[in-house]
Amino acid sequence: MTTTDASPAATTARPSLRVARERFLSGRPLPQGVPEEVAAAWRRARFFGVPHDLEESVTSPPLPGESTLLGAARPVLDRIVPALGVGGSLLVLTDERLRVLWTAGSLRGLGVCTGLSEQEVGHNSAALALRTRSRAEVHGPEHFLDRWQDVSAVSVPVLGPENGHVLGTLTVASRLCADGPPHPQAALAEATVAAIETELRSRAGRGERALLDAYVRAARGPDRAVAALDGRNRLVSDAAQRLLTPEVLGVLERTAAGARHRDVTGAVRLPAGAGCTARVTPVRLDGRTIGIVTALEPLADPAPAAPAPPPPVTLTGSSLPWRHAVGRAAELMRSREPLLLTGERGTGKSALARELFGPDPVQVADAARDAGLDQALSAWRPGGLLLLRHAERLAQPGVAALNSLLDQHPDTRLLVTYTPGAPAGPCLQRLLDKLSARSVTLPPLRERTEDIRELLPALTPRPAPGHPPLTWTLDALRALEAYPWPGNVTELAHVVRALAEHRRVTGPVRRAELPDAVREGPAARPLSPMEHAERAAILEALRRHGGNKARTAVALGIGRATLYRKLREYRH
Repeated sequence: MTTTDASPAATTARPSLRVARERFLSGRPLPQGVPEEVAAAWRRARFFGVPHDLEESVTSPPLPGESTLLGAARPVLDRIVPALGVGGSLLVLTDERLRVLWTAGSLRGLGVCTGLSEQEVGHNSAALALRTRSRAEVHGPEHFLDRWQDVSAVSVPVLGPENGHVLGTLTVASRLCADGPPHPQAALAEATVAAIETELRSRAGRGERALLDAYVRAARGPDRAVAALDGRNRLVSDAAQRLLTPEVLGVLERTAAGARHRDVTGAVRLPAGAGCTARVTPVRLDGRTIGIVTALEPLADPAPAAPAPPPPVTLTGSSLPWRHAVGRAAELMRSREPLLLTGERGTGKSALARELFGPDPVQVADAARDAGLDQALSAWRPGGLLLLRHAERLAQPGVAALNSLLDQHPDTRLLVTYTPGAPAGPCLQRLLDKLSARSVTLPPLRERTEDIRELLPALTPRPAPGHPPLTWTLDALRALEAYPWPGNVTELAHVVRALAEHRRVTGPVRRAELPDAVREGPAARPLSPMEHAERAAILEALRRHGGNKARTAVALGIGRATLYRKLREYRH
């Protein structure tokens, strides 16, 4: 099975998987005992049109240019290569889109690929590690491609130091492991990734200092309108804050992201009615561009314009992950094909779905209340808009009814929301596979913490007449941005609403008024690579279990007292 844990049946399962794969490729029914995750991966490869007999490239493909990940990983990888041996292993580094950045070593049947996405090569450990954000292994016939039937591979995701985003994957591939999982070089892969993440943390600190120095130099002088951005961090002077609109800020964020690949020096074209001009200067470190500093100048006589209404809470946020997800969903919604919105609970899937449908009437089906969809589908009329919430709660009759509806009315304007969690049954998995080509994953709040300051006024209830609006001290804002928010925007809304309704003091909200979990904040001392890995594992487990510490402790195999102690150690 596709796993990192040794299975007693692993050695006997592989020959049967070879037979099962041959039956699958010939269109015959699968035998009993084939792991559902493997069968689902084969079905996805067939859906994507991957040929199982895809041949090895004769010439090596051009690798993408230098990147932040590759720059940090290269010195580590150069030290690791001698440990691979000769002709027995292949080491592959990819970016977050599974494009190959770097390879070393050699292995028959596993030549250089341009990428390791499932759309290109089918099931593999790098795609699985990217999807699960954890170490993953794929052995022999679990692969879809013929030429990987005698290959075992282990992959580990590389996480960014600032926000925990997956920056890429590291894979070690070798000849098929006779003893099954775990892969004999799994420890090597994990140690290499830990060293790369340590190097990334070191470089990230230098980059932030360089951006800050450039901002301070540019902001000298009275009322200078200056902003410094690198795609993750944003420094804005008071004068610039008065000139920046969400549209102008979006242009500058895109300029900062593009500055790593092209020269952006000089004037930037801003949207009509911006009311200012912007000139950009790149910020460089070690010979490469890491961000930009922008000087803003107001226009002499800006045309008067009515103030734009604030965006709905659903669309609030200017971070790149959020704007990318919303933009992608809006783009896919323009066609009449079904759309799948996935993401953790509380990320705003249902609210965004209603925003995408616009003012038109929508038939809402909630599988949490009607798992068989009897009531919702009986009330739906062909040609109408249909929103299916909580698809993870669908019962088998509901999945069958939905598949039947899509077969009879393929042009149905259907939007499905799905919260990953418990393993999906075979029927539901087939539905998800059918919708996977048109799916958008909404980022959790911990991956777009820069949006928190924009969300707070949108989430705050309107104050009573004669009462000032809710404001926040800088210390409280930092605590809100450091908290991982397992309940995402929904949890943040509950915290804001409770403070607005029940606080008895005046003035800005102080850190001491926040809930205990939010107030305690992140670890103040530097953590070792091992502690970083352990803390990340604990936070991920807390997220999976909705912040429930008892269930988290059971999942991690430790006592509750140990979990509480470790959380205290990492916070102080």
